[in-house]
Amino acid sequence: MAMNIEIPVWKDPQGATVACVEKIKVMNENLEELHQMAQDAFEDAILMGCDEHQVRDFLMRLMQSLHNPYQS
Repeated sequence: MAMNIEIPVWKDPQGATVACVEKIKVMNENLEELHQMAQDAFEDAILMGCDEHQVRDFLMRLMQSLHNPYQS
């Protein structure tokens, strides 16, 4: 299943476009894998009787809780 969200043009912290083809390829592949894993978990939760809205809320909070280990 293809992602149903448009992948943006990736920018660095200063706003310049990330131009390295390999970096863009890795980023997009990682996000496609993440999308598929999240979709699978979402579908499993619904099949097991969980509330769709609660699962969506949790997945959004999960993404918002990510920590940047490279922040200075």
